[in-house]
Amino acid sequence: FDPRHYLGTHCYGWPKTGPHRLRFLLESVKDLRDTLKKKGSTLVVRKGKPEDVVCDLITQLGSVTAVVFHEEVRGTL
Repeated sequence: FDPRHYLGTHCYGWPKTGPHRLRFLLESVKDLRDTLKKKGSTLVVRKGKPEDVVCDLITQLGSVTAVVFHEEVRGTL
């Protein structure tokens, strides 16, 4: 969870993620973790800036050969 997604925007001060969306995200992550656990796997969840958290996680795991990610799509006004 990137803390920057829970702060106000730079233009209007509205939260990027409100309480309803946050609840949906938390419930979705819990459901995904439960589903993976039933299949013998797990889900790693971290809080922090992805550019820091991913680097730390790779260092902890030690044997990472690939990292896959997506970039947030931003609309233009």
